[in-house]
Amino acid sequence: MTMDVGHAAGGGLNKTALSERRARLLDRRSFLVGSAAGLGALGLGGCVTSDSTMLAEAAKVYGPMPDEKFPIPAVDISKVNPKYYRRTVQYETKEALGTIIVDPRNYYVYRIEGDGSATRYGANVGRDGFLWSGDAYVGRKSEWATWTPPKEMIRRQPEAAKYARGMPGGLDNPLGARTLHLYQNGAYTLYTIYASSDPESIGSGITSGCVGLLSQDMIHLYGRTPVKTKVVVLPA
Repeated sequence: MTMDVGHAAGGGLNKTALSERRARLLDRRSFLVGSAAGLGALGLGGCVTSDSTMLAEAAKVYGPMPDEKFPIPAVDISKVNPKYYRRTVQYETKEALGTIIVDPRNYYVYRIEGDGSATRYGANVGRDGFLWSGDAYVGRKSEWATWTPPKEMIRRQPEAAKYARGMPGGLDNPLGARTLHLYQNGAYTLYTIYASSDPESIGSGITSGCVGLLSQDMIHLYGRTPVKTKVVVLPA
């Protein structure tokens, strides 16, 4: 707000009246600024409370799993973008209850729950040159699977040759705690949905076409996914 002092003085306001008017304006401005700051502080306080609640819930979801064959440590959730935390979301689709939908463009995996909702998990996906899309199904399930690098990988990465006969299951095994092996027309595609122990990989394209979820998320999905479940991989 501005005031034309010359015009006011020409209207006959004396110095005392002018001073009082200025004081009222300053008081009003101080009130408005103070109110805005107060509302901002309240809004910020609300965000802190919301964020704290979300982090507390995430800490529970991604806590340690000591009863596993190879005890799984807690996820360092500070290394995961909160948008990739597991949650139930609205998701309209014609796919049947239980179908798994992989969205590599946005780094998400969905399990269809019906009634327009889905459980959504953050994921890592194939890097450039290794992305694929289409329909598949879960042909086999494994817990703490042995990992055998494909011949193509050994050619690209000779250091993987030492595991040509298989790497036993464990925390260092690339397949992790649980694996869903994807098939098409009765044949294994060599692609999997697997458990990742690397929180910083979620939300990135790093694999040779496989899809990784945090171990806690993968165990959650694995337990609700029977063999023959349909898997839809969307175009990237």
